[in-house]
Amino acid sequence: MLQRLAAIARSQPVGITQRLRWANPAWLCVASALALSLLGIYAIDLGRSDPTGSIYQPSSLAIKQAVLLFIGLLAAGTVALPPYRILCIISWAIYAACIGLLVFLLIPIIPDWIVTPRNGTRGWINLGVTDLQPAELAKVAFVMACAQHLRYRKSHRKLLGLITPGLIAFVPIMLIILQPDLGTASLFAPSLLAMLIAAGARLKHLALILTIALMAAPASYPLLRPHQRTRIVALVKQFQGDTESASDINYQSYTAQKLIGAGGMTGMNEPHARAIIRFNPLPERHNDMIFAVISTRFGLLGGLVVILLYTLWMLGALLTAATTRCPLGRLLAVGLSLFIATQAVINIGMNIGLLPIVGITLPFVSAGGSSMIASWIMVGLLVNVALRPPVPPFRSAFEFDEPADD
Repeated sequence: MLQRLAAIARSQPVGITQRLRWANPAWLCVASALALSLLGIYAIDLGRSDPTGSIYQPSSLAIKQAVLLFIGLLAAGTVALPPYRILCIISWAIYAACIGLLVFLLIPIIPDWIVTPRNGTRGWINLGVTDLQPAELAKVAFVMACAQHLRYRKSHRKLLGLITPGLIAFVPIMLIILQPDLGTASLFAPSLLAMLIAAGARLKHLALILTIALMAAPASYPLLRPHQRTRIVALVKQFQGDTESASDINYQSYTAQKLIGAGGMTGMNEPHARAIIRFNPLPERHNDMIFAVISTRFGLLGGLVVILLYTLWMLGALLTAATTRCPLGRLLAVGLSLFIATQAVINIGMNIGLLPIVGITLPFVSAGGSSMIASWIMVGLLVNVALRPPVPPFRSAFEFDEPADD
């Protein structure tokens, strides 16, 4: 490994800073992520649960989120500095470390003060000053490891060749499901699928796998935990128009929808919004349901602005993938972009009642240190890819002259 690192370092020409492509689409990701993060800090303060404090004094949770944003920016700058090819050489070590942390969470003899279950989920490690959620870091590690595996291969163009990338995703998925955190585990599949498509996998093979998975999905219902089955039942009741569940299993969802509706088209002034949010207690309003808080304050237009910011983030990430000829860089950009996009779609769908509530945070916006830092690490990697066009001679990204054997 050290020899490979040295070889890459020698391959970089003197004065490489002059080769950096400063005009690149990744800055769209930086700008939109920063706007979302600042909006999140304001929304966290807006939805604080302390009814006695002055409305003009920032809450401690909002201040903590601002500090986490600063740390996230430092993390993004750190991963943007070294060439991403060097970072990905150690991707398997990072992946192994994350798997080790996910296993650590599941060891039953670990004291509760180190791994404290939240809502029945063993997903956080107490570090004293803050908590670490390994599943968030595992998302980044998975993309790096999978990109490193696929970059110059064509075995994935055969059906059996899809087994290895599937296993790379399967290990963290199963460990996260065992926590249990089905929501976070569900984010890996779209990212893997997008990376395989970008890498030139045969669509008929992927369609076959998806069809089998969809057909097998109903059979997994009895294996779900009681609270997971309850979330599905609650969504069905919503679609059936059952309002009696609004005070029971659908309380969180109906309250979120009620707050979104209260915002109307343009929202309401700050004191009024704070009062409405305070006297309509919404569980996890600083976290999973923060989109409802933003919509209460800024209305439908505010919600559309949030969606627009995520669209700009995706545009920047996908343009970064399209403008790099390096296979590794392209896979990194595609894999990371799908994590953010899928997470945002699921979270907003939860808030407006179109999807079951599965404990998915809104990237850059929801309160949470691990989520904030992991999301900004993704931004830093995208900037890293966009800044560094491949140095000739380079291999083109996934151009196959011959058809793959079935």
